Amino acid sequence: MQLHKQTITTTTVDSDVPVSITLIELIGDIDGSTAPLMQADILAAAAPNIQMILNMTQVSYLSSAGLRMLLSVYRQVSAQSGQVVLVGLMEELQDTMTVTGFLEFFTVADTLEAAFALLNLKAPALSGC
Repeated sequence: MQLHKQTITTTTVDSDVPVSITLIELIGDIDGSTAPLMQADILAAAAPNIQMILNMTQVSYLSSAGLRMLLSVYRQVSAQSGQVVLVGLMEELQDTMTVTGFLEFFTVADTLEAAFALLNLKAPALSGC
């Protein structure tokens, strides 16, 4: 499991006021051995009012520990008035999260561009995520 974090400065759709967001790309399986490490790394980036995009296009497996990790991230970010958007969930993962009720907690986008739009932000040119 790998994780790549970057802070991106962009602007809202309505103004030229700079806004920083955190984009985190998750790569590989999220299971009982990787979820605690992922959670620690993701939450280290959490701050009040954070806008966080979790790019999950390269996550093919998500165990119950992975679901708990995502829910914990959601709760801790939301408690600080932040937002979490999940991007690129594979169909199987999206189905599992729907059946278990976990998907109701998250804003979900198919692409990074759509995630920026959901946050009312201009999508910057991205490299690496």
